[in-house]
Amino acid sequence: MPVARALLVVFCVLAAGLARASEPAALPEEIRVASEEWNSYTQADGQGLAWDILREVFQTQGVKLDMRSVPYTRSVGLVQRREVDALVGSYQDETDGALYPRWNYDTDHIYSLGLATSPPLSLDTLGNHRLVWVRGYRYQDYLPNIQRFNEIRRRVGILPMLQQGRADFYIDALTEVEFVLAQAEDRTQFRRTHLAELPLFLAFANNERGRVLCALFDRRMDELVKDGRLRPIFQRWQQPYPFDAKRPPADR
Repeated sequence: MPVARALLVVFCVLAAGLARASEPAALPEEIRVASEEWNSYTQADGQGLAWDILREVFQTQGVKLDMRSVPYTRSVGLVQRREVDALVGSYQDETDGALYPRWNYDTDHIYSLGLATSPPLSLDTLGNHRLVWVRGYRYQDYLPNIQRFNEIRRRVGILPMLQQGRADFYIDALTEVEFVLAQAEDRTQFRRTHLAELPLFLAFANNERGRVLCALFDRRMDELVKDGRLRPIFQRWQQPYPFDAKRPPADR
């Protein structure tokens, strides 16, 4: 009897442990999200398209959005060290060691900026030119045929760089290309050219908290895209709606 009773106790303990393990982890009270400060997108004052999307995803479920404005490369390090729960503006599988959801939350419209006297750039001719972009964006991993490129720390001095022949084309998302082009005394000296559409993701910290938040994100995006409830947010910020296909960009 003592042996049988002891085995019964062990069995009960194991069963209780398995039951707890099968229970879904509780949602955190907040999600700490790091992002570079992009105008009308992830502003430090909490305004912007991406912040509004994340409010709809998380805060409607009782998860408060804690926004942190840092340079993009720093946001990558914060996620990798699990000091924040997610970063904004990552391309698919870009950040080593991070968790990626099935759903993107937006799409980056990638453009080149060059002199109007230069032939328009295309994906086929990228390898023929000297390219420049902001450090950390790793366009060499997402655009084809790239041979020669330099990375800069800030979006300053780009127009003189093109005018003085130190680079042939600057590559960035459309919003940032427009920001640079707005500094020109004569916009007609330059030409912007569309190159690609790259889905934008949240990259989550690779821990239990990150897995719970990543799963919530995918579940909410399933609901929000199906219901069309994100469309008014894109309309409010006068940006193209990226979810007419009503499915994630690729099976994962």
